[in-house]
Amino acid sequence: MLTAGVDLAAESKGTALAVIDWSRPTVTVDVHLGVTDAGIARVAPDVDRLGIDCAFGWPDDFVTFITRHAAGRRVDGGTEEGLAWRRRLSYRATDRVTREITGRWPLSVATDRLGLTAMHCAVLLDAIGDALGTPVDRSGGGTAVEVYPAATLRGWGFDTRGYKNDGGVREALLSRLLAQAPWLGLRSADRHLMISSDDAFDAVIAALAARAHALGRTHPVPPECREQARREGWIALPVGRLEEFAPEGARRSDQE
Repeated sequence: MLTAGVDLAAESKGTALAVIDWSRPTVTVDVHLGVTDAGIARVAPDVDRLGIDCAFGWPDDFVTFITRHAAGRRVDGGTEEGLAWRRRLSYRATDRVTREITGRWPLSVATDRLGLTAMHCAVLLDAIGDALGTPVDRSGGGTAVEVYPAATLRGWGFDTRGYKNDGGVREALLSRLLAQAPWLGLRSADRHLMISSDDAFDAVIAALAARAHALGRTHPVPPECREQARREGWIALPVGRLEEFAPEGARRSDQE
């Protein structure tokens, strides 16, 4: 099995790609920074799952709001007003479910600093669909799946405070990660890259989350949200502990 993870930025300069080969008891990891859309699209047909850290779409209610506004139609909140109305426009169905699972709101693709990256993601998903020969299923029903590295780490019991902005915090977090996943083979250069770059770090976590999804070990899309998820996207949050996603040979060794 091969899985890949992408930490997407508004431009290729800040985009990172990690590919993990799960075919051996000690997996191999390959991490790159400054990856183009074409480079990501080339990888897509060769991997079992491609986890991308970016919203795959915008909230339905937000799309309706801006469409009505552009047409000069009324955009009031009906029976809702204030924060409740703005929150309905700001968050997708998957964001609400993620909050129920994790206790935290993800950043809003409609109102926070994710808009430029989400525009990039929309173009990238088209390029991936072209490479795969079929449009990307934004709900996670195909090769490409939306992931959330920080929430993934918290779900595995790791303290993520400060890791985005502090290389020392990332180094300590990586040590704890490797203690739980000694089968994760990191070359010295990739280890240093993960410490120096939060983009590279998140790309590796995205590839690990992609492994969970490939194994069917992520929270499923509720039946009532499936159509909405195909438009808005859906965050695949792993179920279980990090140790449970080890390659087969490594699991046998741990049990002996």
